[in-house]
Amino acid sequence: MSERRVELGLRENLAQFSLLVAINAFVGAMVGLERSTLPLIGQTDFDLASKAAVLSFIVAFGLAKAITNLGAGALAQRLGRRRLLIAGWAIALPVPLLIAVAPSWGWIVAANVLLGINQGLAWSMTVVMKIDLVGPRRRGLALGLNEAAGYGGVAIAAAASGWLASTLAPRDVLVVASAVIAMTALALSLLFVRDTAGHVALEQASHSDGGVAPRLRAAFADATWRRPALRSCSQAGLVNNLNDALAWGLVPLFLAAHGASVGEVGAVAGIYPAVWGVGQIFTGHWSDRAGRKPLIVAGMLLQAAALGVFALSDGRFAVAALAAALLGVGTALVYPTLIAAISDAVTPIARAPTVGVYRFWRDMGYAAGGLIAGTVADALGFDGAIAVVAGLTAASGLWVAIDLRPGEGPVDEDLRLTSGQQVLAGHTRS
Repeated sequence: MSERRVELGLRENLAQFSLLVAINAFVGAMVGLERSTLPLIGQTDFDLASKAAVLSFIVAFGLAKAITNLGAGALAQRLGRRRLLIAGWAIALPVPLLIAVAPSWGWIVAANVLLGINQGLAWSMTVVMKIDLVGPRRRGLALGLNEAAGYGGVAIAAAASGWLASTLAPRDVLVVASAVIAMTALALSLLFVRDTAGHVALEQASHSDGGVAPRLRAAFADATWRRPALRSCSQAGLVNNLNDALAWGLVPLFLAAHGASVGEVGAVAGIYPAVWGVGQIFTGHWSDRAGRKPLIVAGMLLQAAALGVFALSDGRFAVAALAAALLGVGTALVYPTLIAAISDAVTPIARAPTVGVYRFWRDMGYAAGGLIAGTVADALGFDGAIAVVAGLTAASGLWVAIDLRPGEGPVDEDLRLTSGQQVLAGHTRS
């Protein structure tokens, strides 16, 4: 084993940072493949008539991912980020096989439980490792790049799978592409990713509060109700993914019911995460300068307005595409900024468990969104379901406006590291 010079900063860790960006693009692509195909597969291959039944795969995905996020945050400090990343990709390997041989929709739901575990481990670790690498001063930019890569992967995979599914069997497209992605990402993680424990130790050394990570119970209480800076972000994350569940599961059915082709469904399914992904490159960096709260509030209200446009579109492709773009802009303002705000408010040693709790609540939004959107759509139709979710999104933005208190957290007290600070620390591949 050899010693490595550990230093904080994007430029100083560019190779590892870029590798993690690429791996997160694969994480996003695994989900993107389903966005334009799986709701339609539920109706065509398995004859599901109920919207709630079709969206059951999103509920299973959301529950699995949320619970995994919680466990991953607690285990990251103990087991190491890299090990959890590798475990996440190993768990993804059976997903394409289950989808390929599924005799019933229950098998698809089971595959999405494994996919949720994959996303909870792999995405959580790429997020936390990038924050570890860059230090406090470029946190928003790092998260913007991370989320841009992930949702760029979602967008490309959603659009490409929709286009291919217009000429090939949608299930075949999903199976082959997901198998290739999972095997490639696992190989990259095994061969080239290094753990970031040394970077956490370096940043933690600037704090006077010791080096003990909080217990999961304490982190859960802080991020759920005890601390306004954390609880307001947790509820906004939940509602953000609640409306994302609607965009994922219900919008393709909504468009198809109004006569849209598979290619048009794929285009709308790709526009939303494409704008979301690219936008985060700029919004994450912007939040470092302008502050977190203004971007979060504006983004949630813009999401609500975009969903209102969807509800009034009558499935017209041009209007739906505009609504998807607006929804992408709103989500780009919110998504990296929420994680940056959470990270601002805690010490480095508390980052993984606290981000894990936030991501638990955020991804519970998929389960809540699948249940609410599916149930309301069965009762009131597509327009009613979209309108209900739009109202919840606007209310969440107002909650942040009232409850989030800028300036709370260690970043504003004593985190003044620059990207050039260095120590020589023993840091080896783990």
